[in-house]
Amino acid sequence: MKSYDDAVAFLGQWGLFQQVVFFLLCATILPNGFGGFVLVLLTDIPEHRCRVPDSSNLTAAWRGGVIPLQVVNGKEQLSRCSRYRLDVVQNLSSHGKIPGVDVDLNGLEQEGCVDGWEYSKDVYESTIVTEFDLVCSEQWKQPLTTMIFFTGVLTGCFFSGQLSDRFGRKPVLFATIALQTIFTFIQIFSTSWILFVIIIFISGLGQMSNFVAALVLGSEILIGNVRIIYASMGTMLAFTVGYMILPLIAYFLRDWKSLQLALSVPCLAYIPFWWLIPESPRWLLTQGRVEEAEYILKKAAKWNKVQAPEVIFEEYLTIKTEKQGKKDLGFFVLLKHSSIRNTTLIICLVWFTCSAGYYSLSFNTAQLHPDPYLSCFISAVVEIPAYVSSWLALQYLPRRVSVIGSLVCGALPLFLLLPVPEDLPNVTLVLEMLGKYFITTGLALMFAFVSELFPTVIRNTATGICNTCGRIGSCITPYLLTLNSHYKYLPYIILGILDILSAIATLLLPETFKKPLPETIQQMQMQRERIACPCVTGTKTQNSTSEVRLRLCLVLVVTNMQTLVTQFLMIVTPELKVNATPYKWNIRLRLQL
Repeated sequence: MKSYDDAVAFLGQWGLFQQVVFFLLCATILPNGFGGFVLVLLTDIPEHRCRVPDSSNLTAAWRGGVIPLQVVNGKEQLSRCSRYRLDVVQNLSSHGKIPGVDVDLNGLEQEGCVDGWEYSKDVYESTIVTEFDLVCSEQWKQPLTTMIFFTGVLTGCFFSGQLSDRFGRKPVLFATIALQTIFTFIQIFSTSWILFVIIIFISGLGQMSNFVAALVLGSEILIGNVRIIYASMGTMLAFTVGYMILPLIAYFLRDWKSLQLALSVPCLAYIPFWWLIPESPRWLLTQGRVEEAEYILKKAAKWNKVQAPEVIFEEYLTIKTEKQGKKDLGFFVLLKHSSIRNTTLIICLVWFTCSAGYYSLSFNTAQLHPDPYLSCFISAVVEIPAYVSSWLALQYLPRRVSVIGSLVCGALPLFLLLPVPEDLPNVTLVLEMLGKYFITTGLALMFAFVSELFPTVIRNTATGICNTCGRIGSCITPYLLTLNSHYKYLPYIILGILDILSAIATLLLPETFKKPLPETIQQMQMQRERIACPCVTGTKTQNSTSEVRLRLCLVLVVTNMQTLVTQFLMIVTPELKVNATPYKWNIRLRLQL
């Protein structure tokens, strides 16, 4: 049967139709860039201290001394969460006592910020932290806010893929755009933190779901090199442009409600796109709706000023018979067949790793520079060369080589952070941005890789499920970053270890380089090769030189991982007295050398 790419070859690859689809779909991705990282600014904690009411009638000396000093990281600073008891201070002030001269401040009783807090407005006019007082005893709500948002993103990714495979790419794309836009706007009317997180969860349902829908829709409409450019560089650069727009707008709108308003209202411009972006002809074929698919392509032929065949998908009429059996397809088909199940589990692991690394390094940008707007912009700019690199890799390198290289190269800078002295912050910045560069490249490769691995009938479901596992990585980001309070480099070590383990797992994925997209599950099972691994499958394979090298690499990597983790435990938890010699790892690799 003639492949889809051959059947639509008469359109060419870059006519007016493809240009409109390419750029309009990229435009729909822009809100994901600023919507995904606006919480970096909204949840940032400004300088603050306990409020002292103007009616307290304190002298100037006592007004400046009512806040106790404390030592943080070897430096003295005013306490953020306590003050001296106000009634005691008022009594001392009324009697003309001078703090530090007539009164020993260390002996005064302290109390919490019972009158609220005063927040510095040097950077922000307001954030949700200042709006709902998410500091001191309530600071636990700050990382939870981010986690709830990403839980919404996770939930949306899980269901949107299945809905897209059932109802079509286009309806889900515009439904998720509407969901994200409407509830981003409604956030500004939140009167409590509880109401805010409920609304932000619903907003998260559409956050990355429309990105996945746009990615799959464009990958199915476009063909050849244009599809590769779109899936790798087009969608990702659109995301980055949205990311770069965020600090530029936020710099001038430092009130969080004004910022949310500026990010949501312009999205109304997407309404006319409904009449310009078509449904996926590939998806229509899997539904047996051949006439609708041909109508879209004949209309596209007019846009491109080429002559369409009288019958475009004559052989695809057999798809109608396949559709009758398609009602059993869905989430569980990813687990039904062993080859699809193994591929899905490995992709989920790799995507989880890339997503956790990407969002951890992105949300850590507030620590890169005193100006958070500049930090956010630098973090966004780093992604441009990463996405260009991913496009070049997709053009010229096998998929497995590209992903493995990105993961390993992303892990190395994170491990190299450990010996860097604290008085060399610029070196730390370069290594962290280098790690983000490679991890971002790997994440960009995963979107294209997944769309090539799975057949049309379950492509969006598979992409949504795998992306959901990636969202779990983003959900743990705020809490992963808090581990630096126990050991400064602990988050980097965890991310580096995950990168290495995922690189090993990627060796077992099928190769899709320069192969046509599969249309059916049978095509995915028949035309994909794997590197057999006896220690996983239990089957015997020929002892070729390449397989021997692979097994040796696995042994070396696992051995070094054991040593690395054991030494790390000895460094950060010396009280456990971990002994590397009796500490045995029950890992059995059956090598046939």
